[in-house]
Amino acid sequence: MPPSSPPSLARQLLPMMAVLVLVHLAFTGGRVALSLYAIALHAPTVVVGLQVSLLSLLPMLLSVRLGRWIDRVGMKRPARIAIATTAVGTALPALWPSVPVLCAASMLLGSGFMLLHMTVYNEVGHSSTDQTRVRAFTLLALAFSTSTVLGPVIAGIAIDSIGHRWTFALLVLFPLLALGVLVALRIRVAPRNAPGGIAGAGRLMDLLRNPRMRAVFVVSGLLSMGWDMFTFMVPVQGARIGLSASTIGLIMGCFGVATFVVRLAMPVLQRHLNEWQTLTWSLGITAAVYLLFPLTTAVPMLLALAFVNGLSLGCTQPMVMSLVHAVAPPGRSGEALGVRSTIMNASQVFLPILFGGLGSAAGMAPAFWTLAAILSGGTAYARRFSRAE
Repeated sequence: MPPSSPPSLARQLLPMMAVLVLVHLAFTGGRVALSLYAIALHAPTVVVGLQVSLLSLLPMLLSVRLGRWIDRVGMKRPARIAIATTAVGTALPALWPSVPVLCAASMLLGSGFMLLHMTVYNEVGHSSTDQTRVRAFTLLALAFSTSTVLGPVIAGIAIDSIGHRWTFALLVLFPLLALGVLVALRIRVAPRNAPGGIAGAGRLMDLLRNPRMRAVFVVSGLLSMGWDMFTFMVPVQGARIGLSASTIGLIMGCFGVATFVVRLAMPVLQRHLNEWQTLTWSLGITAAVYLLFPLTTAVPMLLALAFVNGLSLGCTQPMVMSLVHAVAPPGRSGEALGVRSTIMNASQVFLPILFGGLGSAAGMAPAFWTLAAILSGGTAYARRFSRAE
């Protein structure tokens, strides 16, 4: 019998993609549902911002240490802990509906998804080659786009149909299914070519002193800010202008559709733009979207802006993750992902509080425009590296 051909890259990644999509459905749906539930419980905007920031509090504090742990132990044990944490985070609001419980659920939901995200992306980086890494991360990003579309839409429709508590009861099914997939399917774990997780705390600065590594951290943090502030400010702005939960969910879902479309087009995009050029254009377009968003209340225009924002931000994740693995020292990719996560989550902890307070004091338009100004500054910073490549 002739030898069987090796499985395609997509088939190799399918189990990890399934786990990631199921948990991301709970995360994206839960993130929107948490904000809308807090608003329904009459929490002020600054409290909604605090709740959103709590999604990133523990990831900010623990990411580097967890990244080193992932470098040492691999994928399976961290993935199981991450899925269980996400399940508890989605179950709490269904059992005890109150603003303090929503805050606790935010911490668990954000921590669980962060740990799974780092675990899976580190594993994929090790199991791919320099030639296949961008393609592998693009496939994972396509999987993300599916859950980015479906999670908010499911949450919005469920809230209007069965209420907030039962929506969280529905969302908890997704991490439970992910745990079943993880246990039932055999996921191949890539061998490690260099010892990981042995760097001391003092050597953390080695990563930050590297100019290319530092630039990746800064730009990816700004892009993550643009993504996460969209999920915070759009529900708040939608509620302020009288949109229903279903309409807000459709706007968020339109963003997700765009991320899927642009990731399908990644092979074409790569032929015309390198990594840094892509990141520079993304920052500039996202800044323009936030400049325009508070100037309209028409749903078709809001859908169009969400779609453009999804196109802009959706193409960046494969590029950023490939750069992280290309630049990180051998055996420290999990730690580098942890540093990136810490920087991203630090901004995500403080910025929702800042923008929530700004929205309460001055309205949402100044909050959108302040974010546009920050991203415009990031565009100028990233352009320096796109010219150097």
